[in-house]
Amino acid sequence: MELNLTAVFRKVPEGYIGFVEELPGANTQGATLEEARSNLMEAVELLIEANRELTEELCEGGNVIREPLFISAKISSR
Repeated sequence: MELNLTAVFRKVPEGYIGFVEELPGANTQGATLEEARSNLMEAVELLIEANRELTEELCEGGNVIREPLFISAKISSR
């Protein structure tokens, strides 16, 4: 699966904070920009995994339809 998201990093006195514009809850920090990038990748992976597990629990035994969702979204260049 390929998903293009926008990572945003901000320099703070302690290092860097980072988050994903399109994915609420995916945020992190790091002493260096590289550490913040690595931590953000892990945060996104964990958030997606946790959301999938939660959905499976909520839908267990129910009559549900699961299918791929393809979205084409414009990302403005700022």
